[in-house]
Amino acid sequence: MPSNISYSQVGDYLRPNIALSEPKDTKPLDKYGRMRKAYLKNHRLILYNQLLLTEKLYPHLRDIQRVAQQRLDVIISHFVQRNPPPNKSTDQMGWVAHMKALHHTAEAIVISELVYK
Repeated sequence: MPSNISYSQVGDYLRPNIALSEPKDTKPLDKYGRMRKAYLKNHRLILYNQLLLTEKLYPHLRDIQRVAQQRLDVIISHFVQRNPPPNKSTDQMGWVAHMKALHHTAEAIVISELVYK
């Protein structure tokens, strides 16, 4: 057994005394960070545990949410250039419906590219 790790006796087993340090950034995760965490926890458990135990999980989730938001903004602006919405002052409901459709399409792309990979 390595000498720099202490162990506790639990029944017939020695369990290493491992504790994670306190996170430096305590801001809550946004939508894409939470979705990525749930995906890793439910579908990529080995990677999730590896990131958690090396204290790289939350930096990874923050990177995912930052990149996802940037990518979403770029895709929506590209969609608006290629398929302009109706005039907002004359057709507000049409504008809202058009922008919502663009946002949902862009979000589906971002989720499949970043969150569920």
